[in-house]
Amino acid sequence: MAAGTAIRVAGALLKAAGVALLCVLVGCSSSPSDQGRALRFVTWKPDQPEVWDEAVRRFESAHPDIPVTREVGPHSSTAFHDLVTQKLKNRDPGIDVYFLDIVWLAEFAAAGWTLPLESRFGERQQSEFLEGTIRASTWQGRAHAVPAFIDAGMLYFRKDLLEKYHVPVPTTWSQLDAAARRIVAAERPSQPGLFGYSGQFKQYEGLVCDLLEFVTAKGGRFVDDQATRATLSDPPTIEAIRWVRDQVIGGIAPRSVLTYQEPESLALFLQGLAVFHRNWPYAWDVSNDERQSRVAGKVGIAPLPGFGEGAGRSALGGWLYGISSYSRHADAAWKFVEFMTSEETQRHFALRASLAPTRSRLYEDPEIARTGAPFVLQKTAFRGAVPRPVTPMYPAVSGALQRFLSTAIATPDSDLERLAGEADAEIDRYLELAR
Repeated sequence: MAAGTAIRVAGALLKAAGVALLCVLVGCSSSPSDQGRALRFVTWKPDQPEVWDEAVRRFESAHPDIPVTREVGPHSSTAFHDLVTQKLKNRDPGIDVYFLDIVWLAEFAAAGWTLPLESRFGERQQSEFLEGTIRASTWQGRAHAVPAFIDAGMLYFRKDLLEKYHVPVPTTWSQLDAAARRIVAAERPSQPGLFGYSGQFKQYEGLVCDLLEFVTAKGGRFVDDQATRATLSDPPTIEAIRWVRDQVIGGIAPRSVLTYQEPESLALFLQGLAVFHRNWPYAWDVSNDERQSRVAGKVGIAPLPGFGEGAGRSALGGWLYGISSYSRHADAAWKFVEFMTSEETQRHFALRASLAPTRSRLYEDPEIARTGAPFVLQKTAFRGAVPRPVTPMYPAVSGALQRFLSTAIATPDSDLERLAGEADAEIDRYLELAR
């Protein structure tokens, strides 16, 4: 090596050593490219990515020493569950913060995958959130997650078409069925592709939510109150499933709904090809965005219908932030969760993405009220929303429900009683394992 080159190399090494020593003495901020120190947030594919990008940028601006790396998983709750559980089963230290569907908490906490948070998220902090979201974040008396946002199934409808034909907003499923058929028939000459209803009926977790709403509105349920016995064979449950099979699938809805998750079912509505649509609160913002929706400004929202004199029921949905028990950055992870569930950040998501807050006070927030987003109406739905079965065996239970429900509604002459009996027996075996 030439003398000049050796001198330059030695100088560079001394300079690097000096920088390293300075960092030890005074501390240095991690750069976003420092993947070894970056906080890793595993999330599903969002519907409004730019809103999430902004929230993360705000956090990094407030905490320049904590860069965030996001791993974006699939949109489907079922597929995202598979991704996260695989990482946690492998005790992957590369996952720090992750989303949990509220129905996963019992499974994750029982498996030891969630870091208990009671020392950070005590009673005072919890009192600022909706009570139901705190129950969904708690397992055996300990907080294992923090509520991100809450969901409940809502009915969206073409306000302009109901007004055109002087049809009131339906409060029963029979009224909705009649209104949908009447409007579709009257509009057929000008809109031959119009359907009466769009929802989520593919074999995945959304199917469980959609059918739970029909079943509980009819007075049925999937399992008993103690989650010890499946009840799919009970007459009200069978009647509700039969109604969906005979009146919705291939009736007021196209048979293609059997392949629809949230994005596909919403797309039909946004294109102006469905009179009624069932979805979560986020669909309000998308439906009224002229860049994405042909029916912007023509959309109404209401609680889901019931059967007869019974009130409609909404499936309780929503997401939680969990911190992996294998994370090497628990303190930084908590700062991120605390920021993302703060009042300011929840207001950001409410205003920009119509994601319903989990903090109670935001439902009286004047800025949110001025947007016209129907959060007050949604809060009423949240309070009466029906949870899915709470059990550490929920993934197995949900899988059995999905298979049964998909077969039951997809086959016009399906033997519902026989299928329900077989599904009951399978689910009972799973519930027995949790006792």
